[in-house]
Amino acid sequence: MNKAGSSDADDEGNERESRFSLMQPSELEVLAVSAILEHHRLIAADEAVYEQWTRAATDPSVSEDLLSSLQDEYVARQKKSLAQQEEISEMIDALGYVPELPLDSDD
Repeated sequence: MNKAGSSDADDEGNERESRFSLMQPSELEVLAVSAILEHHRLIAADEAVYEQWTRAATDPSVSEDLLSSLQDEYVARQKKSLAQQEEISEMIDALGYVPELPLDSDD
């Protein structure tokens, strides 16, 4: 009984892994670096939404609708972030190492 459930989960995991493991390491590394950098940019945007939400929560002049909207946006961003983290983890697992990221020249 448990074996069937775990087998289904294993099949799904193997299917995802094979998607990345079939790629050339050089292609996968470029994809992983791109995904990690995009994830970093989105985290910064998520933090801005979180700060807006927390400021709005302490401001009595902010409507409940706006507060709820900010909370919903933040929660949706967190769900997307988790999915991105899982995909990046799968890429890194298939690659076998964490690729070096380029230095940020915007600072």
